[in-house]
Amino acid sequence: MPIGSNAQYIPAGIDKAAYGGVDQEYFYKLKADDPYRPVYVPGAWGEGRCTGTKPVELWLPIPDDLIVPDATTKPYSTPNNGSAFLMPDGKTLVQLEPLARCQHGGSIYGWRYPNIDIYGEGIGGAHFGSGLSAIGGSVRKGELTSNQPIRHALKVLLWGEKYLYYSKENPGHRWPADRADANAAKQYHGKNPALVQGALLAILPSQTEESLNLQTPAAKKIFHALQDYGAYVVDDAGWDAHYLAVERGVLDEFRKTFGYDFEGTSGQFHDDFMKLFQALQIVDNNTANSLGGGGIPRAALAPPIGN
Repeated sequence: MPIGSNAQYIPAGIDKAAYGGVDQEYFYKLKADDPYRPVYVPGAWGEGRCTGTKPVELWLPIPDDLIVPDATTKPYSTPNNGSAFLMPDGKTLVQLEPLARCQHGGSIYGWRYPNIDIYGEGIGGAHFGSGLSAIGGSVRKGELTSNQPIRHALKVLLWGEKYLYYSKENPGHRWPADRADANAAKQYHGKNPALVQGALLAILPSQTEESLNLQTPAAKKIFHALQDYGAYVVDDAGWDAHYLAVERGVLDEFRKTFGYDFEGTSGQFHDDFMKLFQALQIVDNNTANSLGGGGIPRAALAPPIGN
């Protein structure tokens, strides 16, 4: 939903981060004639995801050559690998995180979110730090590189230790999130009670590309999406980084189109990306009854989905 004219903005207080990057998500449209493979709970969050032995009581029709690598210790890499599988019926959506499949024709690994209907609300899913969707809000292939605007809310990940708030009275989440991280009481040390999992962040209507001195085309496109639709906080970045949730393949497409990387610690796009986060405000009256703060929407609704 777009941000509304009655949106009440309050400062988020987000600073530059050392690193700007993406949280890659995996989306698959399954075919009934592919071999059905069992899904297991991951054996570890770190390296060893494909060693799990506890069944999830789910089988998915997966091509044998679909591989999603394990986490690694050296270099240290524990991607969330949020994923969504559209079942052959064209409406049932299965979501897993962290997705892993280490061997050709092997089993699949990931914690499972209860199945949802793709034509439903689309709120809940396998971002288990918030309970929000692994597919809704993701930047899809073509959205950063085409000449068309992004017409939906985005998803971002912030460093919980620095930004996300937790107390007994305010347990680290707000609508539409239904949870915070299991260790939020020790993990979140932010000072702003409004900045929690599920918070809707947006750029003030008075800001412009020029006022933020944005230089890169992708940052300008993200700017308008953040101003018109906003971005939901869906997980803890885990360190001094700001992440945007994107479909797998967006990074390669970005590099081929613009000639530089999305992710990194310096450069013109990195600087622009940090300016966007610094400009974010919290839409404090975003609720189930006042989406985007209510009032007249700033932009058109996203077009209906089709599969």
